[in-house]
Amino acid sequence: MDQVLNIVGLTLMAGAAMPVGAALACADSVFPKWLSSEVRHGIMAFGGGALVSAVALVLLPKGCEALTVIPAALSFAAGGVAFMALDMWLAYTKSLLTQRVCLHKESAYTKSPAGQLAAMLSDFVPEALALGAAFSTGSSVGPLLAGLIAIQNLPEGFNAYREMTESGRIKGRPVIVAFSLMALLGPLSGLLGFFLLGQLPHLLGVIMLFASGGILYVVFQDIAPDARVENRWTPALGAVVGFLLGLVGNMLVA
Repeated sequence: MDQVLNIVGLTLMAGAAMPVGAALACADSVFPKWLSSEVRHGIMAFGGGALVSAVALVLLPKGCEALTVIPAALSFAAGGVAFMALDMWLAYTKSLLTQRVCLHKESAYTKSPAGQLAAMLSDFVPEALALGAAFSTGSSVGPLLAGLIAIQNLPEGFNAYREMTESGRIKGRPVIVAFSLMALLGPLSGLLGFFLLGQLPHLLGVIMLFASGGILYVVFQDIAPDARVENRWTPALGAVVGFLLGLVGNMLVA
C-alpha cells in the first residue's frame, strides 16, 4: 500500500509541472514584456534538450535492456513513422478546418500546433510507466526519476501552451485545465507499470523505444526550428542546459 501511495504521489507531482509551466506561459501572455523573446526561445530549446535527454538517458537505455536488436530497431522506427503520420494528419485536418485551398501537396502539410503537446505526453507517460515498474522491482530510484520528469514537464508545459494558444482560437484557461487533467495520466501510468509492466519488461521496452522514435521526430520537426532566433546564440544553449540537467539527474539515479 505504501508503494502505491508513493507512486501516485510522485507521478502526480511530476505531472503537475505541466499545468504549472502552462500557467507561467499564461502570465507571459498577460504580461508580454516580462520575458524577452530570446528567453522564451531559450525555454523552448531547454524543453527540447530535456526531451533529448529523456530519450538518450532513460527511454533508450531502459528499452534496449529488455529487447534484442531487431525488435528494438522496429519499435524505434515505428515510433518515428507513427508520429510523422500523426503530424501530417493534424496538419491536414487543420488545413481543412481553416478552409484553405492547397494547390501543392507540400502546402497541405504544415506544422501542427500540437507537436509540443505530443512530445510532452510521449515523454511523460512512458517515464511514468518506468517509474511504476521500478517500484515493482524494488528499485529506489523513484523519487529521483519523478524529479527528473517534473523538470522536463515544466518547460514542455510552457512551450505546449504557447503553441496551442498562439493562433488565438484556443483560450488559455481551458488549456491549463486540460493540462491539469493530463497530470492524472501520471498516476494511471505509474500504477499500470507497477501492477503489469514490471512483469512484462519486453512490452515496457517496446513502449519506451516507440516513444523515443516519436520524441526525436517531434524535436527536429517542431521544436528545434522554433528555438532559433536570428543573430542570437544563447537560445540554442538552452538545449545544452536541458540535456545537462537530464544528464545530472540520470547520474544521480544511477
